[in-house]
Amino acid sequence: MEVILKEDVAKLGSRGDVVKVAEGYGRNFLLPRKLAIEANEGNKAVIAQMKAAAVRRSAKEKAQAEDLSKQFEGVSVTFQRRSGEHDQLFGSVTSGDIAEALAKKGFNVDRRKIQLHESLKTLGEFTVPIKLHKDVTAHLKLVIEKEAIAE
Repeated sequence: MEVILKEDVAKLGSRGDVVKVAEGYGRNFLLPRKLAIEANEGNKAVIAQMKAAAVRRSAKEKAQAEDLSKQFEGVSVTFQRRSGEHDQLFGSVTSGDIAEALAKKGFNVDRRKIQLHESLKTLGEFTVPIKLHKDVTAHLKLVIEKEAIAE
């Protein structure tokens, strides 16, 4: 079965691509979720227009992502967390925590764009990549300090 992708699908293709997929995958997954449309002559004409619009949109999104990436230069986020022996944290710092801290600084970044492979569980300085666009990745300086204990 040939389908035209309406959205980027991991390990299959990007928006506007005409790909050959198994009948069941196309009929039961891609078509009901509106990720693809069936490839016929009428739809191929529509896709040509969609591709042109997607190229313009992608260029605009990339430019915005590059501007935001430049704003991240010199920005650092500091967390104060309780920690035990060997600088291990009680808890961790997650991508959600980082997104929340960035929101307080005026940056609206979705937590899923923060490329944190596993939550941070030790004190120290870290560089965290943030994927703003498929071609643009910014790096954020992150510092986790020991929380002062009030007695």
